Amino acid sequence: MKKKIIKQASIVNEGKTVIADVLIVGARIENISSTLSESNVEIIDAKGLYLLPGVIDDQVHFREPGLTRKGTIYSESRAAVAGGVTSFMDMPNTLPNTLTQELLEQKYTRASKTSLANYSFFMGINQNNLEDALKTDNENVCGITDDGLYFNNDEGILANYPEFLEKLFSRTDSLVALHSEDDAIIKNNTYKYRQLYGDNIPFEFHALIRNEEACLFATKRVLEISKKHNNRLHIFHISTLEEANLFDNKLPVGEKRITAEACVHHLWFSDKDYKRLGAKIKWNPSVKTEQDKNGLLAALLENKLDIVATDHAPHTVKEKNGTYFNALSGGPLVQHALPVMLELFHQGKISIEKLVEKTSHHVAEIYRIKERGYIREGYYADLVLVDLKNEWKVTPENILYKCQWSPFENQCFKSKIVKTLVNGNLVYDSGMFNETWRGTRLKFSKIR
Repeated sequence: MKKKIIKQASIVNEGKTVIADVLIVGARIENISSTLSESNVEIIDAKGLYLLPGVIDDQVHFREPGLTRKGTIYSESRAAVAGGVTSFMDMPNTLPNTLTQELLEQKYTRASKTSLANYSFFMGINQNNLEDALKTDNENVCGITDDGLYFNNDEGILANYPEFLEKLFSRTDSLVALHSEDDAIIKNNTYKYRQLYGDNIPFEFHALIRNEEACLFATKRVLEISKKHNNRLHIFHISTLEEANLFDNKLPVGEKRITAEACVHHLWFSDKDYKRLGAKIKWNPSVKTEQDKNGLLAALLENKLDIVATDHAPHTVKEKNGTYFNALSGGPLVQHALPVMLELFHQGKISIEKLVEKTSHHVAEIYRIKERGYIREGYYADLVLVDLKNEWKVTPENILYKCQWSPFENQCFKSKIVKTLVNGNLVYDSGMFNETWRGTRLKFSKIR
């Protein structure tokens, strides 16, 4: 069994940073000590580098099957490991939508052959597949979600159907993860601005169309129903300060029945950026005010929001062009999420220990992922080595997404991902990939 020692890294883990060696045997961490020496072992010199547990991204849209012109499990997992993401959870809005257990397992089979990172796939939910969704195996599937799907084949997300939520929440023992916006409010706002601007609504009005009211109204409704049933609920991509203040920070994350996340783009961009970037920062929920951006970070630090995700959703350049109604919502993020968070660290807005907590530790706790998310003896060696003093610039030449664009193009970052290990395998090393290895299926505790 192959052995590696990562020598003299600054290990960031469980609220502390210490310089030590890490012995990896096969897929797992065997020993962590101030100094280690072994014979017949590969040495990775990490002096001056920071060793972090790999990022676990609980919300990506890798587009396979059916939408592979945008991205594939292979292409986007390759970009992910280059960005320090060692595990991902993928959404069901592929073609066909992942609405049966058979289609779900087909995605796992495909990932086992092509993914460079560890993986899990959400089971999709709509009005027609409740019984199939309830069969979801909690130990082998991350959860159930409506994200990216229409509830009734024509329109709507699940947050707008309280009667169905009652039925789902009362019956499932799986984690349910939801996108939360009110469709009626969005429709009324869209009509209002279309009357004023026709099809050429300026992109800065996206924040007013998909506004705070639409998010807050829907999230309050979902939380009220969930609290009644005490089910395991996770709310994706909270985008407003008012919403963030709805969540409790009194319990440790592992004891919460309701959890929530912030996304990288909502922590970095604000409505001030629409004039410069336009459709490139058109997401649902929308990027909102500077006050919301700062408030989300504060809520993250206060543990009202529990984790950071990307909502990585690549579209082709053509699909992001055109008028407000033609440009699709979403953007690619997995390669640049950790550099963004490290940039916030450099700006003094978050400690590196808190950053690791929100991108790794807490994700593992929320989803009850087995033996990942921490740098611990016996745990899988999903690790990232980072140089905090290696500035670089995002250019078309170093963007790895299949769609070949990024909202961060021309952005300079102070920190660089140097190496990424997945299950003890060095899959990314200073711009080079070892593609002989594949990630593995994430496993979870049965009780959520």
